Amino acid sequence: MLKKTRILFLIIFLLILNSCIGISADIVMRKDGSGKISLEYRFSRMAEVLGRLDGNENWHIIPTGRADIERTVARIPDMRLVSFSSRDGDKEIVNKAELEFKNTEALLAFLDPSGRRASLSRGNGSNSLTVIIMEPPSVAMNADLLDLVQQVSSGYELKLSFSANGNSAMTLSDGIGKTAEPPRGAKIVSSGKKVSLEMGTGDILGLKQGLGVSFNW
Repeated sequence: MLKKTRILFLIIFLLILNSCIGISADIVMRKDGSGKISLEYRFSRMAEVLGRLDGNENWHIIPTGRADIERTVARIPDMRLVSFSSRDGDKEIVNKAELEFKNTEALLAFLDPSGRRASLSRGNGSNSLTVIIMEPPSVAMNADLLDLVQQVSSGYELKLSFSANGNSAMTLSDGIGKTAEPPRGAKIVSSGKKVSLEMGTGDILGLKQGLGVSFNW
């Protein structure tokens, strides 16, 4: 019973911790496959405090600091860190980074080092970049926990945008890549010079089927 309680606490802890994070990512793709990605990470002091429970003071809660990004980029030959800045406020910490990549393989390696949740397909003169934002959760979230997560995550969102030469299109899927209807509360620009998805992190964590996105150009 104690083991089950610990597992449940860990699940709740991770859900609340993740809901204290706001992520913005803007990808600009050039015709030759090179481009840049601008990132902004916002995470509340609550995430920092929760992460220091049980003597974990020496662990970085969110691997988005300059040193963490530099270590990641060092493993990707065709990517470089252009700029990094950090603002430490009373309520939250905001880190911003801009990176350049020489080819789509470098972008994929940065988005998903495992090679499992980001992919690129080409055919008939078109390209499609697919990213699985969240796979279907292995444990369903009950209504009370979902309500708690959404309260804690108020003001924190995922913002993902993409642009390439000419117009682009964006489609959404579930966490295994199957086409899905736009989730409730999502703000979407599905076609144009820049396509985008904006959604609360708490709402994303509440999706039973997960969430994925494909950019087509």
